[in-house]
Amino acid sequence: MMTTQARRQVRIGAGAGYSGDRIEPAVELAEYGALDYLVFECLAERTIAIAQQARSKDPELGYDPLLETRMKAVLPAAIRNGVRIISNMGAANPLAAARKTAEIASSLGLGDVKIAAVTGDDVLDVVRQGNFRFEESGESVASYTDRLVSANAYLGATAIVDALAAGAQIVLTGRVADPSLFVAPLIHEFGWQMDDWQTLGQATVIGHLLECAGQITGGYFADPGFKDVPNLARLGFPIAEVAPDGSVVITKLARSGGQVTEATCKEQLLYEIHDPRRYLQPDVVADFTQVRVRQEAPDRVHVSGGRGTPRTETLKVSVAYFDGYIGEGQISYGGPGALARARLALNIVRERLALTGVATRELRFDLIGVNALHGDAVAAGYAEPYEVRARVAGRTTSLAQAVQIGNEVETLYTNGPAGGGGVTKSAREVVAVQSVLLPREHVKPVFSLMEA
Repeated sequence: MMTTQARRQVRIGAGAGYSGDRIEPAVELAEYGALDYLVFECLAERTIAIAQQARSKDPELGYDPLLETRMKAVLPAAIRNGVRIISNMGAANPLAAARKTAEIASSLGLGDVKIAAVTGDDVLDVVRQGNFRFEESGESVASYTDRLVSANAYLGATAIVDALAAGAQIVLTGRVADPSLFVAPLIHEFGWQMDDWQTLGQATVIGHLLECAGQITGGYFADPGFKDVPNLARLGFPIAEVAPDGSVVITKLARSGGQVTEATCKEQLLYEIHDPRRYLQPDVVADFTQVRVRQEAPDRVHVSGGRGTPRTETLKVSVAYFDGYIGEGQISYGGPGALARARLALNIVRERLALTGVATRELRFDLIGVNALHGDAVAAGYAEPYEVRARVAGRTTSLAQAVQIGNEVETLYTNGPAGGGGVTKSAREVVAVQSVLLPREHVKPVFSLMEA
């Protein structure tokens, strides 16, 4: 599985931090970044459930909707410059994603391109047949059987490493833990062992720093007047320069906007971390408590000290299921008395929903710009706004009742307070997600290799 250890630096760029991320920074990295690898992290918990629904309607769909656009944009520079691509854009259908990518590579005249699809994360049949309980609610998964949409285990780096060893230039996966997308090429290049827990812990630090792309170069970090970041409209995505011992310098292209500082790296290090001593990943239980962050030069930050302990015997599985419907309506009021009119509008809709018998499991009445984020108690100390947007949203068991919520907001045009405008309404099915823990022996990751 491992290659012969190569004593050299490996340069990995982050091409995306989520499914809808910008494409130009990735193209810039492929063209000018002198990269060995470009990694696109594009898969969230609900994203894969939506992809499963798309695949159920068409067996050649179910991969990331921007896969074709991204590949057409980035492949010419990547292949020309010898940059290997790793991504979870395969979503619910890595094989179809690989076939589509091969088709794109051929259409671009890129010659022989080896593309691998990593599968094995889809464990819906195992979860259906087993005696599992949701970690969040404690409920039996069996009681949800008729509502289940998908169940995908978080794979680790192993199958990606195998695909790279087989010569794959592009590796497309389904549900893989975000840091593992970055850990895999490091294992492959440096010949690290899969039970070298300390080194894999540091590799997980690297993956965690890169996985959200522009967040670490100043995007999510920016706060005008407090944490100013230059040229955000041209925000560049990060590059990791990794040494054989796992130590890393986080940087970016000088031509791009944003910044890499100790502060941007520290904020990203803490992002979505529950217990920094035990960050549970499929490859390792990472320990971030001894990580050290040091600014070497402008836009160059050295990070070391990640550690790890043996991986757990179970894998997290995200289980998606249908969970009713959400109906929503919004309307705006402006000028003198806008807040009073918006409050009256909400009261009218509240009474109308009761009069017409719309049954809801949850119901919210928000004044966007006033109390929608932090509630009435916090809002009470602030001046009355010049304009406000009233929002009503409710969870129902039927689509018809969800539609009625938005309809009642719309009727405020002629039946409510003066000056309402800009109504929007929607009704949609809800796909919810909970987790189960699955013994590793039930999950069999593999890769398939094809050529353009």
